Parts: sequence; C-alpha cells; structure tokens
Amino acid sequence: MAHGSDTLIDRDTAASAAAVAGEWPAPGDTVAPRETDIAGALDVAEAEPHREKLGARLRRIDYGLVISVAVVVLVLLWALVPSWFTPYDPILGVGADAKQPPSGAHPFGTDAIGRDIFARVVHGSALSLQATALAIAIAFVVSAVIGLLSGYVGGWVDEVLMRIIDVLLSIPSLLLSLILITALGFGTMNVAIAVGIGSVAAFSRVLRSEVLKVRTSAFVEAAKVSGVRWWSILIRHVFPHAATPILGLVALEFGAAILAISALNFLGYGAKPPTPEWGTLVADGRSHLASAWWMTTLPGLVIAVVVLAAAYIGRTLENRR
Repeated sequence: MAHGSDTLIDRDTAASAAAVAGEWPAPGDTVAPRETDIAGALDVAEAEPHREKLGARLRRIDYGLVISVAVVVLVLLWALVPSWFTPYDPILGVGADAKQPPSGAHPFGTDAIGRDIFARVVHGSALSLQATALAIAIAFVVSAVIGLLSGYVGGWVDEVLMRIIDVLLSIPSLLLSLILITALGFGTMNVAIAVGIGSVAAFSRVLRSEVLKVRTSAFVEAAKVSGVRWWSILIRHVFPHAATPILGLVALEFGAAILAISALNFLGYGAKPPTPEWGTLVADGRSHLASAWWMTTLPGLVIAVVVLAAAYIGRTLENRR
C-alpha cells in the first residue's frame, strides 16, 4: 500500500511540475482550448462548404460534352499539324512492313504495301474536314437565302420556295448527292458540293421557322417604321437573331456531312488512290478484311467516333436553347 501511495504522489507531483512548466494543466484544472485547435477547427469548418461546392460543380460537368469537344479538337489538330502526331509518310510505304498488325510503332497497323494507316488517317483528316466544311458552308449560305426570303417576304415567294424544299426533302439525301455528282463529275470537292446541296432542305426549314418568329419582334417593327430598307432589316436585324438557334443543327449536320462524304468516297466518287481520305481508306481495306481487319475497322472507327462527337455537341446545344 505504501508503495502504491508513493506512486500516486509521484504522479501528482509530476503533473504539478508539468503544469508549472506549461506542458499540461494541473489535476482539477479546467482545460482551455488552444488557439491552434480553434484555428484548425475553423479551417475545417470553412473548407467543408468549399468541398461541397466543388463536388456540386464536378457533378454538373457534362463529361460527354468534354470528351466530344476533345475529339473534335484532336481531329482539327490532325488536319492542321499532322507532323505532331506521326512521322510517317502517308503515300510511301515499306514493302517489308506490309500488313503489320497494330503495334507501338504502327498504332493502326500497316496496309497491303506497308504504309502506316494511322499516318494516312491523320493526313486524310485535312481533306475530309475541308470537304465537310465546304458542304456545311454551301448548305448554310443557300438555306440562309431561302429561309430568309421565305419567312420574311411570305406570300407566293414562300409558297414557291417551300415547294422546292419539299421536292428536295422527298429525295433521299444520298441519292440526291449521287445525282448531283453524276452531273458535276467525280472528286472530293464535287462530293462536298453535292452533300451541301443535299443538306439545304433541313437548314432552310429551321431557318424559316426562326424568321417567322423574329419578323414580328418589336425591334423589327421599329426598323420598318424608321424607314429602313427591307434587305437591311433582313441582314442587320432578322438574320443574326434567326441564325443563332441553328448552331446546334450545324453541329449535327457537320457529323452527317462527314458520314455522307466518307460514304461517297467509299463508293469511289471522291479522292482517288493514293490520296488519303477517310472513306477511301475504309474502301482500300475491304478486300483484306479477313487477313488484315485493322485496315478497314480502325479508320471506320475514327469516322464513327467523330460523327458521334459532333452529334453529341449538336444535341447539347439544342437542349440548352
């Protein structure tokens, strides 16, 4: 017992000495929170709302849109600076490397004469995107004229133009493109013109409906009362407000135009070998599909991914209107 009492006394003495030294409170004293503990608690309390806000922002991010935009940007970089992505020549091949499967040296493998397929896809993106951009530009310009005149002027002008659009809509777009190519001749640019004209009907319908909404707006009526010429009202007031909502349709038609141009090139109406073009690349590999599946599958997969990315961007823009 004496030994236990001595131990308790020693502990109390040590605690008292520590309290005097400032290490911890003496027995029986109230423990006051330290300033560092208070500051730490405040930091945690302040950080919690920030974490919640960050989590909410991350949940609101449309990752599908981010990936789609990244795909389109990547393809644009392929077209602008292909040397950043591949050191191989898209035209010249190495016979010893013929029909090599995908590997680190050749991500998409090689074709029947030893050309790197990834290099041909990268370099072919320039021609494919140029043709697509031309097709969309033709469709937009022609449909802008038709849609503006039809929606703003009305009357017999509207009737005549809409009947023309009805005729275009009654013909499948691919068949219409084939008819136009027969008249214009082969070649990627002629394919682009044909696809652009085939897309006029969709743009014209949408633009006309937007013009019908805008033409009764107060600012348009004010411009009429002020004596502004009708064509000036169309260009300065009606067109900017009517064209903005069809940006989503432009993205959708961009993907559709890529698919249509690739299909026509696949059928042999576009670029001639050895010029690299996405549809032509798919056509080149179809006779080797059993022994070299990558020659057709991987270029076709690139086309599919780009078309889906453009379609997703278009749908997102449409939903946010």
